[in-house]
Amino acid sequence: MATAATPQRPAANIGPEATGRGDYISPAALMAIKSLELRARTIVEDFCNGLHRSPYHGFSVEFTEYRQYSPGDDLRYLDWRLYARTDRYYVKRFEDETNLRCHLLVDTSRSMTFGSMGYTKADYAKTLAATLAYFLSTQRDAAGLVRFDERIDEFIPARCRTGHLRRIMVALEKPEQGQSTDLSQPLEQVAEQVTKRGMLVLISDLLADVSQLDTRLGYLRARGHEVVVFHTLDPAELELDFDQPALFEDAESGRQLYVDPVTAKKQYQRNLQDHVERVQASCEKHGITYHRLPTDTPMEEALLNFLQDRQHQAPRPVRRSGNQGGKVA
Repeated sequence: MATAATPQRPAANIGPEATGRGDYISPAALMAIKSLELRARTIVEDFCNGLHRSPYHGFSVEFTEYRQYSPGDDLRYLDWRLYARTDRYYVKRFEDETNLRCHLLVDTSRSMTFGSMGYTKADYAKTLAATLAYFLSTQRDAAGLVRFDERIDEFIPARCRTGHLRRIMVALEKPEQGQSTDLSQPLEQVAEQVTKRGMLVLISDLLADVSQLDTRLGYLRARGHEVVVFHTLDPAELELDFDQPALFEDAESGRQLYVDPVTAKKQYQRNLQDHVERVQASCEKHGITYHRLPTDTPMEEALLNFLQDRQHQAPRPVRRSGNQGGKVA
């Protein structure tokens, strides 16, 4: 008997039009939904509905409890009824056979509490993390969470089981209590605690020393992890779009500085651009995917970026049966 044909995925250069929608939900409208889990479900369902209506429906977003048969799989787990309907071989999928093991690293430092859009960078980052966790759970993938500021505040290992998504949502809904951003120590702890290779998604404003960030990102890559960075900044931080001189306060240090935006804007933007370019160069050097993500960016775009990044993950070896005599040839 012949094996089932290998599903074909399109190339990774899928643009926003892949969802078939030009009417993404605005982040401001999403933030009006109080429940973080409901926000995440709204984004994922809106995105997937558009994807299934588009000509890119081959981009795999199939919510099933099965995977296609591979030579060597235990024949006891073949679903013959599904074969009768589809003429393809599928085996039941188990929790430890997830396609992806992903930890979401969310910055909860004081600088993340800034926001000019009616919501903060922290609100945006937590919504993005909740969305990715929700999507991963529907895919039967393993999601975990790391909340950090100058240290790890909460660590939830990647799992795929009943009730695990709720645990992640509860942790994300906790208020930010951190002070300064210290990426060095938390990322070092992550490298020590996450021993199985997988994907690490860092969501942060990255307002920290780039040389230390470079060292720790390199360490994560050396441990075999795929790393994705979502650099989350408020539009006001990018533009310094203020008309009048004002007293500005550093959210982390409490230091106050009187600034005339008209005279300081050019130098500020040069400094910010230099910082961003150094972060990008560090990510490129280590083979890390970098996305600059202003907080007015529709969440569907971030989810699409994540799906593209996921396509670069090498498939995880499937569990082999000890008895090779009963293979489907």
